[in-house]
Amino acid sequence: MNFTALEVPDVILVSPDVFGDARGYFTETFHAEKYAEGGVAARFVQDNFSYSRRGILRGLHYQLRAPQAKLVYVVSGEVFDVAVDVRHGSPTFGKWCGRVLSAENHYQLFIPEGFAHGFCVLSETARFLYKCSAFYDRNDDRGIAWDDPDIGIEWPIAEPELSQKDQNQPFLRDLPVSMLPEFSQPAGRPGTAG
Repeated sequence: MNFTALEVPDVILVSPDVFGDARGYFTETFHAEKYAEGGVAARFVQDNFSYSRRGILRGLHYQLRAPQAKLVYVVSGEVFDVAVDVRHGSPTFGKWCGRVLSAENHYQLFIPEGFAHGFCVLSETARFLYKCSAFYDRNDDRGIAWDDPDIGIEWPIAEPELSQKDQNQPFLRDLPVSMLPEFSQPAGRPGTAG
């Protein structure tokens, strides 16, 4: 099992061990002790499941008062998954990183609190699971525009299908500081300066 800090170092790509033979395969999708050693120390309280068609883009979402860390992975199909640092005062504020997650590569992405998250579906359909460290709160739900030019995400689809809510999200530069999570660096966290 490998844990790799990405370009925005608080985001971690997880490559779980997969044991397979002619019958199929087995993999651990979460193990609290192993993941904590790899830098994924969040306490997860809610699991979510999403089913989407090709071309659907969901995001970019975050919660402000009850921020959610997320561990995301695909059980069928393929998505391009993105995390954007929206923590005011962070040295990587406004930076993004993304990876293709699929049922074939078994990759997972750990997205810490204070990041906006989104994904688009590359396969015909995709089934997407994510663990969250805080409960979803509709009144605390925030977002930024998927196509924010200052962030410059290189989405692999040109004209995604969006919800009404996601069509009307603001640019990051237009959000007051009070609508952004504050940056605080935990000491001794793997993959970051402590």
